[in-house]
Amino acid sequence: MPLREAICAWHKRELKSSYEPKECIVNVGGKHAIFNVASVLVQAGDEVLIPAPYWVSFPDIIKYTGATPVYVQTNVEDGFAVRAEAIEKAITPKTRLLILNSPSNPTGGVTPPGEYERILAVCKKHNVWLMGDECYSHFTYEPNKPYSIASAAGAKENVIIIGSVSKTFAMTGWRIGYTLGPAELVSAVVKLQSQSTSNPTSIAQHAALAAMTGTMETVPVMLAEYARRRKRIVDGLNAIPGVKCQQPGGAFYAFPDVSAHLSGPHAMAKDTTELATLLLERARVALVGGDAFGAPGYLRISYATSLERIEEGLRRLDKFFSRAEAAA
Repeated sequence: MPLREAICAWHKRELKSSYEPKECIVNVGGKHAIFNVASVLVQAGDEVLIPAPYWVSFPDIIKYTGATPVYVQTNVEDGFAVRAEAIEKAITPKTRLLILNSPSNPTGGVTPPGEYERILAVCKKHNVWLMGDECYSHFTYEPNKPYSIASAAGAKENVIIIGSVSKTFAMTGWRIGYTLGPAELVSAVVKLQSQSTSNPTSIAQHAALAAMTGTMETVPVMLAEYARRRKRIVDGLNAIPGVKCQQPGGAFYAFPDVSAHLSGPHAMAKDTTELATLLLERARVALVGGDAFGAPGYLRISYATSLERIEEGLRRLDKFFSRAEAAA
């Protein structure tokens, strides 16, 4: 109970929501929260809308339930933010749930509050649940600000919030996530969780309680450092031949377009999965191909590391792609 009370109080203070402890359950990480909600909410015959590019676990979790993932494409010109119009076009009588991750992993895309509220209106109109994955809620860069759709008027009956202490409080290995939603839905998740994982370890819960009730003074300091790294990695990537990268609005991933190196007679690889393997083996740079996120032609690069490592990574990437450009 103390942790659930603290989560509700923190979410109200930071993101302007109004949840009670009976509308909250503590899960073993954010992924566990999504898995449990999907397991009690959708089944074979249902459709779940997932904006693409997407976090790799979303489609597999939905497939596990027997439901069908339906992808709603976003584009770089919109900062990879999904639009209400695109959501409404994708809705069918089978649509049960929309999963919206903002800020986004892998793109860093941020859905603006006004657009988010229009998406909520579309979901309410068609009686579709809206799951807001807020794991990167406090990793936003100007002009974006932390925002929760749970703060919108009349949101609670259709909205499910997924949160985590992993990113904001740098507690990834502690495995504490949470679900906020209508009491009836939370009760169903409690029944499932009590017969599977039961509660997260008490040690991790006490650590999360300290985080939730403590100061947030370290967060802007951390974010300022990430902003420095973001600028350096994006500038560095855009200086590499055949690579284009937009400034992410949130999270801590650069998402460069490398499609120029995947086509024509001098293509380096058939897709980004193969390209990522080549970069690991030949340049000793670890990153993830966009194919895994439903984004052919892109790479995901984390800048959750030191500036020194970022500089070295950029040097190796520049050398790798410049050689390819020269050969072409």
